[in-house]
Amino acid sequence: MAAGALSGLVAALETHRGRDRAVRALCYGCQLAGGALAGPQASPSGLPGRLLAVSAELSACRTALRLFDDLAMLSYSCGYGLGPKDEDGLVRALSVLCNVANQLYYPCEHLAWAADAGIIRTRAQKWWTLSTGLWALSLLLGILRSLRILCQLRKLRQHKWTSSPQSRKEAKAQVKAEVLSILAQVADLSNAIHWLPPGFLWAGRFPPWLVGLLGTVSSLIGIYQASRGGNTEAV
Repeated sequence: MAAGALSGLVAALETHRGRDRAVRALCYGCQLAGGALAGPQASPSGLPGRLLAVSAELSACRTALRLFDDLAMLSYSCGYGLGPKDEDGLVRALSVLCNVANQLYYPCEHLAWAADAGIIRTRAQKWWTLSTGLWALSLLLGILRSLRILCQLRKLRQHKWTSSPQSRKEAKAQVKAEVLSILAQVADLSNAIHWLPPGFLWAGRFPPWLVGLLGTVSSLIGIYQASRGGNTEAV
């Protein structure tokens, strides 16, 4: 059993998405631990400072690796198109808008990264703000999409699935998946708003440990969904 778990872990880490999920969880986990140990210190030193430094380096690593995600996102968006015709119209519209926001997110982040690295001459902050705003928009659209799907599942369960045990089982599994997606996206949306310019809602007000906690929660949900065969696009 242990050998099977190890081989499964190795197989996951050999894929780009699997490795990114692991790095993401470790990044936020270090931020949670470092922030909790540092307490109210503005510039923590010692172990808390080292943990926060590791978190920052892992975050920069993920940003660099996302330089290669544009084509994968474009392929997914083109494959989905305007959505299957038998799918609910509102779900399709929200999915298409979400895909557009995700597609625009990547070049904005690339420009911000290039500006920070001194490769291009432009203000990096405006591109970081734009990319974070697009990420927040994508998360909000994803939440609305999941809520719409849950409403549909509730109606269908009342009308069609009450007589079929298999249908009830499938409905419960899908409800669970959508609820987990909403929880993960709400956690990420909270962090996304925190990273927007100060003055917008709670932007800039979260302590490091809270950012780490929310990110860890969404990361663990993403890993769980991936292990169950679900799909997650946590950034």
